[in-house]
Amino acid sequence: MATLIKRIISTPRAPAAMGPYSQAVLIDRTMYIAGQLGTDPSSGQLVPGGAKEEAKQALKNMGEILKAAGCDYSNVVKTTVLMADMKDFSDINETYKQFFRSNFPARAAYQVVALPKVSGNCSSINIYSLCLSLSLSASCSWRIFIHS
Repeated sequence: MATLIKRIISTPRAPAAMGPYSQAVLIDRTMYIAGQLGTDPSSGQLVPGGAKEEAKQALKNMGEILKAAGCDYSNVVKTTVLMADMKDFSDINETYKQFFRSNFPARAAYQVVALPKVSGNCSSINIYSLCLSLSLSASCSWRIFIHS
């Protein structure tokens, strides 16, 4: 049986894990990135401004983790968007297009009931990523979770 190389990826430029998990785990040439809410890395608080601003911050947070592993947004091949209210979808798309400008990743979107660190009428985005290679032709897969 082949031995897999496992490495933890972490950066202070993205929010610290809120539980017993890592920001990202690299297994050989595949990286799995834990969910990222639209939180400010220095304060740990959700950014103000609703779903649009939280989407922007969550994507920035994920970008910092991608950068720490040698990936960037151009490597993303799949995203999943989860949100509490589909009314936020057009605002999320507007923000999403600032990070993904061409050769868009495949994507699915769903409405969900709840996400971590969200209560009342707060919005929240949670992003997950999977990088399939750390070379210049790297591929990454994202999950973006939005709750408002």
